[in-house]
Amino acid sequence: MTTNLEPEVTELLRRLYASFNARDIDDIVTVLSPAVDWPNLIDGVRATGPVAVSEYWRRQFDSIDPRVEPRAITPEPDGRICVEVHQVVRTLDGEVLADQVVHHLYTIRDGLVERMDVREPVS
Repeated sequence: MTTNLEPEVTELLRRLYASFNARDIDDIVTVLSPAVDWPNLIDGVRATGPVAVSEYWRRQFDSIDPRVEPRAITPEPDGRICVEVHQVVRTLDGEVLADQVVHHLYTIRDGLVERMDVREPVS
C-alpha cells in the first residue's frame, strides 16, 4: 500500500530493499546522502556516511542473513516515510533468529536517503 507519495520516493525505497536483499551494497550507496545517518544495530550506535553504512552492512552480512520485504509505504505526519517490513533474520546456517514486522522510518532529501530509524509497530 502506498498513499500520497511521489512515485520517485516509492521507487527509491523499493530499489533500496531489492538491492539490500540481493546484497548489492554498491547499488544501495548510490541512493544514500553523503551525510546519511543510519542505525548500526550490531554496535548500538549510528553509522554516518555511505562508507560507514556499507561497512556496517558488510559486517552484518558476514554474520547473519537478514531479508526484509516491504508491506506498506506511507507518509508520516512529520514528513518521514514509514516502510512497514516483514523482517526475517537467519543465522548463516539458516536458523531463524527473528521473524517480525518492523517499521523503517526514512528522511529523504533531494532524492536521497538522509536518515533511517527503526520503530517497533504499535499493536
